[in-house]
Amino acid sequence: MDIHTQRNNGTLIVKVESRRIDSSNARSFHANLEDAIQDDDTGLVLNFSNVSYISSAGMRVILSVLKVLQKKEAKFAICDMKDSVREVFNISGFDKIVNIRDSQDDALTVCAA
Repeated sequence: MDIHTQRNNGTLIVKVESRRIDSSNARSFHANLEDAIQDDDTGLVLNFSNVSYISSAGMRVILSVLKVLQKKEAKFAICDMKDSVREVFNISGFDKIVNIRDSQDDALTVCAA
């Protein structure tokens, strides 16, 4: 799975290039995220502007990454979700444990706080 990364004041920004996160690419997505996260990162923003579908396998990756970030007391936000993806987060209750923002700038503000 293709992702593009950049950093902004200690926050890792990951733009997911795939339209789908499902069982066919969840392992790759997880491995790419683990490789990208560095010890000195204080936050992670996932930009989902290209993602139109996420399965339970993709949701497990999000949960796993969230646990890693919580252990190191790093902040986490997801931004630019399409309505179909946001609905999955709402139905599953993930919207209660994951900070969801409309824009990347809003997500960066959350991670910088």
